[in-house]
Amino acid sequence: MKVLIIIAHPLKNSLSNYFAQKAISKLKEQGHEIIIEDLYVSGFNPALDVNERETYYQNYDISLIEKQTKQLQQADALILIFPTWWFGFPAILKGWFDRVWGPSIAFEHANNFGPITPKLNNLRRVMTITTLGSPWWVDRLIMRQPVKRILKLALLKTCAPQCKFEFYSLYESEKPSEKDLEKFSNRFLKELNRWR
Repeated sequence: MKVLIIIAHPLKNSLSNYFAQKAISKLKEQGHEIIIEDLYVSGFNPALDVNERETYYQNYDISLIEKQTKQLQQADALILIFPTWWFGFPAILKGWFDRVWGPSIAFEHANNFGPITPKLNNLRRVMTITTLGSPWWVDRLIMRQPVKRILKLALLKTCAPQCKFEFYSLYESEKPSEKDLEKFSNRFLKELNRWR
């Protein structure tokens, strides 16, 4: 498969980059084609500009993000690797969704502003690998996993409804042991082993 990996962490020595390298090694071992888009390294601008917003409902101007839109449209699988901050996406990743998952790319607008039509029928698999400082019970029981819900219901259900979705959260990530990191990595690596 052609796998697009989106990394969204400003630090090179982050857990996000650590997990990204593990995933990349596994995918290479299996012979997949890999496209890596590290949003901080590439200097991706997360802000939707005036022209993009003005053209959003008619002939959306993708001239500044053409490379990123092609990567998304041509991928068979997508892996998102990022920290969860304040129970949400890092701003740079939110901006990637705002700009790259736009009309004529990820979906088509309805003429009467009704339900949108999905366009990312190429995506067969989407995996998320994220870290949180909080314990599991805060995210799951109190916050009800807002990041997972947004990805699953707002983005994938409307733009790539046929894809298989896997979500992996490392909780209390500010103080993991080597054993914790190995156990967590093995979970998503085991799933990547099934990717064909």
